[in-house]
Amino acid sequence: MIGRGEKSIRSDMKRILLVEDNAFFLQFLKETLHDRLPSINIAEAKSGEEALQKIETLLPDAIFMDLRLPGANGLDVTRKIKAQYPDTIVVILTNYDLPEYREAAAQSGADHFLSKDSFLKMINAISSSGTTDRAHSNSNDLP
Repeated sequence: MIGRGEKSIRSDMKRILLVEDNAFFLQFLKETLHDRLPSINIAEAKSGEEALQKIETLLPDAIFMDLRLPGANGLDVTRKIKAQYPDTIVVILTNYDLPEYREAAAQSGADHFLSKDSFLKMINAISSSGTTDRAHSNSNDLP
């Protein structure tokens, strides 16, 4: 499994929140998830503030969070989410796959850290096996 402890992304999850300000990538994420996991309810937010509002009503099983967002950054939003909803899985998605960002993501409480280009590999692994599997994915654990 990818991630800390028992917190893995699973195909039996019912609600996912995508937090991404890039309209093209947001649509790609949504379509990819829906194609591979058709029974999942996918909501979207384009800012951290919008994400915090939607979490209260959606109560997602997992959140895919962009690192850079308008207003607050994804790490600050992740801290707030984890303070109120510690069991919600947060996956940081970024184009900036740097060690200092990985460490900052871990410090914010994120469960996973993925470069955006490895996202599709992770989704393929989930839809194939039911959970993320280290052998099928380029994603990275957080310490």
